[in-house]
Amino acid sequence: MVENAAAPERRTWIAVMLGGLAFLVLLGLGTWQVERLRWKEALIATIDERMSADPLPLAAVEAKFAAGADVDYWPTEASGVFLHEGERHFLATHGGQSGFFVYTPLRLDDGRFVFVNRGFVPYDMKQPAKRGAGQVPGRLTVTGLARNPLAAKPSVIVPDNDPAKNVFFWKDIEAFAATAGLPAGAAVLPFFIDAGPQPVAGGWPVGGVTLVHLPNNHLQYAVTWYGLAAALAGVLALFVAGRSGRRGKGV
Repeated sequence: MVENAAAPERRTWIAVMLGGLAFLVLLGLGTWQVERLRWKEALIATIDERMSADPLPLAAVEAKFAAGADVDYWPTEASGVFLHEGERHFLATHGGQSGFFVYTPLRLDDGRFVFVNRGFVPYDMKQPAKRGAGQVPGRLTVTGLARNPLAAKPSVIVPDNDPAKNVFFWKDIEAFAATAGLPAGAAVLPFFIDAGPQPVAGGWPVGGVTLVHLPNNHLQYAVTWYGLAAALAGVLALFVAGRSGRRGKGV
């Protein structure tokens, strides 16, 4: 009889302990989302601040990158000549269309190169011959945003790049440089430039494709997790009160 009386008590405590553990997990998830919210708000503020600044000379962006600083979204300018025959095609969507971002090596005045994301072309405009008017010759100045390179493929689910077909699924700056037909020993800057929305002859590529409106749903997620934690706390309180009431009545 003692064992039978003790069994419900043990089950009650086990249920309370498991519920308490779940409560702590939900609180932790809510707190993590609050931290992500602060990080995202700071990131958005940083992007807004940088994009409203005057363009930095390319040398200043280089100096920041060499010092280990984040150069993403810094406005900058670069002057040189495009090597259109070396353009690399990154699979992308824009404005509801599938196609490619066109990364073209820009030969700078000092002989080095920087890859410029000139913008989007639809899938059926991949071949440069179909948009010859946009293959601008001669020296020009590109105004846009500096972008950090990727150190490695971002995910195992991302397909491998296919340089032989000039189709890239992730922005591998070393692969771009190795397959663009650059002169032997050519120096390539270790970051990209996303060209701004300046119009291009013939309309292609369409510039200004940088994603700057970052989604920020962390507050809703935090409220959800904290709400679930509060609901669970209420359920546990009612459960414990009910068990205590039954014990008081000798049930």
